[in-house]
Amino acid sequence: MKADARCIIRVGSRGSRLALAQTRHVVGTLAERHPEAAFEIVVIQTKGDVILDTPLAKIGDKGLFTKEIEQALLSGEADLAVHSLKDMPARLPDSLVLGAVPARVEAGDALVSPAAASIAALPAGACVGTSSLRRRAQLLHRRPDLAVEDLRGNVDTRLRKLRDGRYDAIILAAAGLIRLGLAGEITARIPVAEMVPAVGQGALALECRADDTAIRDLLAAVHHPPTDLAVTAERAFLAVLEGGCQVPMAAHATLDGGRLRLTGLIATLDGRRVLRHEADAPAEPAAAARLGQAVAGHLLDEGGREILAAILGGHIA
Repeated sequence: MKADARCIIRVGSRGSRLALAQTRHVVGTLAERHPEAAFEIVVIQTKGDVILDTPLAKIGDKGLFTKEIEQALLSGEADLAVHSLKDMPARLPDSLVLGAVPARVEAGDALVSPAAASIAALPAGACVGTSSLRRRAQLLHRRPDLAVEDLRGNVDTRLRKLRDGRYDAIILAAAGLIRLGLAGEITARIPVAEMVPAVGQGALALECRADDTAIRDLLAAVHHPPTDLAVTAERAFLAVLEGGCQVPMAAHATLDGGRLRLTGLIATLDGRRVLRHEADAPAEPAAAARLGQAVAGHLLDEGGREILAAILGGHIA
């Protein structure tokens, strides 16, 4: 990007410590690559930041942590935005695009607990905190004896509630703890084979206006094609199923040589029924999107359609 010293690029971000840590990391990297540009972080409060006393699944609004930031992009209040990719709806507003996807950190979930070294070692009836239906369903599938309770708040708030004794364990995204310098809090990393992550978990999304070629050129410096390929498959899976945080669903893609492998999952809310399917395809963008669609379609045909209809109501195509 060619810009004079007066060029100020406004970067939209949520105001949580994790969101700002992520945004500052992106801004720092961009500033190193583009010393001719200046950056200003614009903190924007989202609906998800305001409503803290209601489980996410009951709020039921797509774009819970992104809509207000996207509105700032559309109005010109911000030039680009930094999101956790897992917060992004499958479909963006027509005039916005994902300008770049930086390298993923870790996609998996982490157990934080003073009571046990693993999920298997948790005592019978242990209280586990999580705000995610995806985590809840997979936990209950493996350990139906656990008491899984809702847990809202930022990372620091969740850790404080654990220390206060409200929970025997909590489940968090490993990437968030790592980005906050709190990797030492992790008791155990939960293998993806045991708990499939959320779509896009561990990755960031840099969103901008589709017609802003200068910003899109600037963002190319931090784009990571292998991560983009993986999340393309995951987001194609999400686009077929929709449902957002109201449905226990998960997808995780990995690259192995020239092949892209995707694991998809749909579960009932109580975890009694978990559908899982894996498939692979050539490591190419078009093939990645088709892979996500195919895995989602297979799960729908194997019973996922009935699970989603029971949760969301109505007919699922």
